[in-house]
Amino acid sequence: MTTRGHAPLLPLLILLPSVLTAGGCATAPDMKQVIESSYEVRRPPEIIGADGRLSPRESRATLAEIRKRVASTDILERHAAVMELVGAAPLVKDNKATLLIDGPATYAAMFRAVAGARRYILFETFILRDDDVGRKLADELLRKRSEGVLVRLVYDSVGCIRTPGSFFERLRDGGIQVVEFNPVDPTQAGSRWRLTNRDHRKILVVDGRVAITGGVNISQEYSSRISGRGDDRPGKTAWRDTDVQIEGPAVAEFGKLFRDTWRRQGGPGPPEPASGPPHVERPDRNDLVRVVGSRPGDENRLTYVMYLAAFVYARNAIHITNSYFVPDTDTLDALIAAARRGVDVRIVLPSATDLPLTLYATRYHYTRLLEAGVKLYEHRSELLHAKTAVIDGVWSTVGSTNMDTWSFARNDEVNAVILSRDFAKQMEGMFARDLSDSREIRLEEWKRRPLFPRLHEWFGHQLRHWL
Repeated sequence: MTTRGHAPLLPLLILLPSVLTAGGCATAPDMKQVIESSYEVRRPPEIIGADGRLSPRESRATLAEIRKRVASTDILERHAAVMELVGAAPLVKDNKATLLIDGPATYAAMFRAVAGARRYILFETFILRDDDVGRKLADELLRKRSEGVLVRLVYDSVGCIRTPGSFFERLRDGGIQVVEFNPVDPTQAGSRWRLTNRDHRKILVVDGRVAITGGVNISQEYSSRISGRGDDRPGKTAWRDTDVQIEGPAVAEFGKLFRDTWRRQGGPGPPEPASGPPHVERPDRNDLVRVVGSRPGDENRLTYVMYLAAFVYARNAIHITNSYFVPDTDTLDALIAAARRGVDVRIVLPSATDLPLTLYATRYHYTRLLEAGVKLYEHRSELLHAKTAVIDGVWSTVGSTNMDTWSFARNDEVNAVILSRDFAKQMEGMFARDLSDSREIRLEEWKRRPLFPRLHEWFGHQLRHWL
C-alpha cells in the first residue's frame, strides 16, 4: 500500500534506467571568461538598503568600511562583480546574521520565529519526518494557522518519501497550504515530472522579518548537540549541520525564492499578506548579505559560480566544511591553485556518511589535494552534514549546497553569503572546534593505504556525475 504522493517501488525501478540516461549534467558556465570579464567591471557592486539601491559613492563607502577591518583581499569587489555578471541577486545591507551552529540551535530559532508569526509563514524543506521534531513543528504550524496566520509549505517528494501521506493530510485539513515538489508519482506531476530535479533548499520566512536557511532538515537525527552525545538512543547517529538566521531587508530575497518555487509548482492562493512596517536601520544590523538561489537548467549555476569565484579571489585563507565533496575539475583546480599561491586551504570532511560511495569518491581526490598543500581533515564524531565556508576573514557562506553534481547541476539550492568580519570570526570559531574534533589526513600515511580502499575510490570516481 502506498501513501499519498509516493509511487510504488516497482514502476520506479522500471523507469530508473531511462531517468538516469535522460538526466545528464547541465553545462557549466565558462568560468575563465566570467573571471576575465569581472576585471573589466569598474563600477562598484550593486547594494540594496532598506530605502532602495545605494548610490555608487555609498556602495564604495560600504565596502571600504568592511575592507579596513580585514587583511588585504580581492574577494569583496571582485566576487561581487562576478555574481552580478551571472545575474545573482544583489548584496543587501543593514542585516543581522546569527550563526546557528547545530540542529538544536536551528530548531530553537525556528520555533521562536514561528511562535512570533503574525501574518504568514513560508517553509520549504527537503526532509520533513513524521517523528518527534516533525510532529512538534506540525503542531506549531497548525496552532499558528488556527490564529489566522497564513502558512505555506513546500516539501520535496523524494526527501519525504518515508513520511506518510497522512502527515501532510493533517496539515492540509488544518488549513495549511501544502505543495509536494516534483512528485515521485508521474501521474501526479504530469508534464512537469522530473525525478532528478529535487528541492534541496531549506528556507523558513516569517512575516518578511526573519529567515532561516542552511542544511538542517526536520528530523530527529539533527537534535543532538555538536558534542555528538545529545541523541543516545541505541543505533542512532547524531547528524551535525549548520544554519544561519537573517534579520533585515535580505529576508525579502528568501521570500522571492519561495514564491518562485510556489508558482512553478502550482501552489494555490493569492499573495501572502504585507510584511508590516518597513525595515529601519539598527546598530546591530551591519552585515551585507547576498541570497544565492540556484536551479537546474540555469546555465549560470549560481551556487557553483559563488564557490568557484570565492576560491579564485581568496588571498589568505579558505576554510571549508562540506558533507558531500565530489568536486569537478574546475573546483579542484581552483583549490589547488589557491594552496600553491600560499592560501591556507583547509577542508573538514566526514569520516562516515549515509552514502558510502560518495565518501569513496571524495577520497579519490585526497592525494592530489594533499600534494598541492591543501590540508584535509575527517570529522570523528557526528555524521557531518554541514555546508559552510569562511574565506579571508570576511566572506562566509552557509547553505544547502554540497560540492557535488547533484547540488551544482540538478537540485534547487540556496546559500546565504555574508560579508562581515564579526560573522566570519564566529565561523572561524566553529571551524576551529570542528578541527579539534577531526583527524588530519597526512600524505605519507595516505599513500600507504591498502589496495581495497583504492579500488572503492576509483569505482566511486567513475560514478561521480551521479553522486
